[in-house]
Order: sequence, then structure tokens, then C-alpha cells
Amino acid sequence: MMNLFNVYPLYDIEPVKAKGSYLWDKNGVEYLDLYGGHAVISIGHSHPYYVEKLTNQLQNIGFYSNSVKIPLQQELAEKLGKLSGYEDYALFLTNSGAESNENALKLASFHNGRKKVIAFSQSFHGRTSGAVAITDNKSIVAPINYSEHVTFIPFNDIEALKENISEETCAVIVEGIQGVGGIKVTSEEFLKAARELCDQTGAVLILDSVQCGYGRSGKFFSHQYAGINPDIMTTAKGMGNGFPIGGVLISPKFKASFGLLGTTFGGNHLACAAAVAVLDVMKEENLIENASVTGDYLMSNLAQIEGIKELRGKGLMIGIEFERPVDKIRDALLFEHNIFCGYAGKHTLRLLPSLALGKAECDRFLEALSLVIKG
Repeated sequence: MMNLFNVYPLYDIEPVKAKGSYLWDKNGVEYLDLYGGHAVISIGHSHPYYVEKLTNQLQNIGFYSNSVKIPLQQELAEKLGKLSGYEDYALFLTNSGAESNENALKLASFHNGRKKVIAFSQSFHGRTSGAVAITDNKSIVAPINYSEHVTFIPFNDIEALKENISEETCAVIVEGIQGVGGIKVTSEEFLKAARELCDQTGAVLILDSVQCGYGRSGKFFSHQYAGINPDIMTTAKGMGNGFPIGGVLISPKFKASFGLLGTTFGGNHLACAAAVAVLDVMKEENLIENASVTGDYLMSNLAQIEGIKELRGKGLMIGIEFERPVDKIRDALLFEHNIFCGYAGKHTLRLLPSLALGKAECDRFLEALSLVIKG
């Protein structure tokens, strides 16, 4: 019998149903979902409009290749441009965040003919060859993953960027808010400096918005708090609310040509139907504003709880750091209070709920966390 390649430590929980911010396992036990399967569930599980759009699409056509017209792609691009404020940018569709970052790096290198990349301490950009080379985690970089072209510098360090960037630099790639790195927000001062230094040297500024984008921060992209425009932005996770889809938003300075980039599954009919549904719901239900308001409510109440070392994040991307290891806190929330949370490193609890999260769900979590901390 073939078995699965055993690379994931698994909770002994089997969800079989989901709605809004809740999951139910095969035994009928209800869980509050404050993790959204790694920031993927953006508009809530099984949203009726989303389900309807996918069902209708599947009944018509689920897939054909990028060799034919797929009007859903243009609809997605127009709605994404409008909601994000980047209508003059172009969209290349992919299947995942890692694939989006691969294509962003490739496009940057095509553009300026360079190959040196600056990335940052505790970065995470994906597990594929080019993306993992710019990820600051040696345990997941295999010998075959060429990385001699990458320089890692301290996160948010403007002076280090000035010292390391040059006219040989192809790209600077940074997460708007580091996810795996512990919900660390890239400062507005750093982003402005990075924009200026990239302009001076001809390097391409890439904002990895795979986890922190799509409204999670309370703006469509977290870097919009700094008022800068990157050359390239990458997206995925919340883009399809669970259906695999990613995207690369590309500045008008880049010129397309046939065969420059390509993909078999990227931008297929079902993926685009899912992504269009997500944008429609985000707009109709004001979910970006809700992420901001609900995030502020969570942050202000978390600040009243004793035993928390530091709070970080924006909107509904929140890191709660403790002096002690967080594994027992996370497990108590899950197994004693039926609340899914994530973690980043050994000391930080990571919250990445649906952008439609309500006050009642916040209160349930706040009460449970207070009880767990008191022990």
C-alpha cells in the first residue's frame, strides 16, 4: 500500500465541514478558526456566493489552457486593479505563492539582466528552487538550491541595505509583514528608503504580499501604509479562499513578450471564478475595513491581558509573543477551548483569521487566552 510522504506533524483532528469562522470535525465537535489554514480563508469558509460561483463555473467549463480566451482572467484583473488601487499594473496568474515569487524574480532578472538578490533575516518566500534560496532557513535549502547570488541582511535595517545594494543588484525582495518570521512589520521608513535606493541603482523592488496582502492588514497591501509603489507584488493565499491561485502584479515599466512567462494551470476557469468571487465579497461586505476595525479591537483588548511580552501586526495579521514557549498555549487553546491558532517560531502565537471575523469570535478567543495564560 502506498503511504503519504511523512513530512507533516498532524493534529488528531479531521475537519469535515466549515462555515464562516468555524470548523466541525467528524465527531461533530465545533472549532473556532483563527488561522484560516495559513491565511488562506479570506472571506470565510463555504461563503454561499463563493460556493455558487464555483458550482456554476464547474457546470460550464472547469479548465482549458492559456492558448484560448478566458474572459474571467480579464474580469479578475480589472476587479483586482480597482480594489487594490493598482489599475495601471498588469497581472500574471499562477498557482501558489512560491510560484508567484519565482516568476517575480525571473521577471526582475529579465528586466535588468542582473542576478544578485537582497533578502532579509527570518524571511520566508517559498520552498521551490528560486524562492527557497531567498528564504532564511538553511534547514529547507537543499544543496541543489543555488543561493550564492543571495545576500541576507538584517530585517528593517536601512543602513545595511545602503551598504549592500549596488548597480549589480537585480532585486530587493521583502515581505510587507513577515509571517513565518514572527509577524514583524516592515517599517514605513524602511520601505521608503528601499524604494529610493532601488530607483537609484536600477534594482527591482519586490513586495512579497502572499500572506500579508489581500486586505489582511487593513489596507489591500500592507506596504500601502508607507505610500510607496513596488515594481512587483506577489499574491496567493487569501486570493482564492482555498482554491489554489496566485498572482504577480507587474509595473508598467516591464514589457511583456510571448513566451516570457508561462503556466499550465495558472488562471484556469475555476481558479479565476474563485478569485473573482473573493474580490466581489471583499468589496460588498467591506472586509478590508472589517479587518482593520476587528484587528484594532483584538489588539486593544490583547494589550490588557497580563503575561504577553509583545504584540505585533496590522489588521487581522497578529503576532502575540510570550516569554515562554508557545506550544503549550497553542495546544491548550486547541484541545481545551477548540480554537485553531498558528505559531511563528517558539514564542509567538500567530492569528490569521477570516477577514469577516466578528466581535463575538474575538471575545471567545480573548476569554480563552486569558484562562490559558493564568493556567
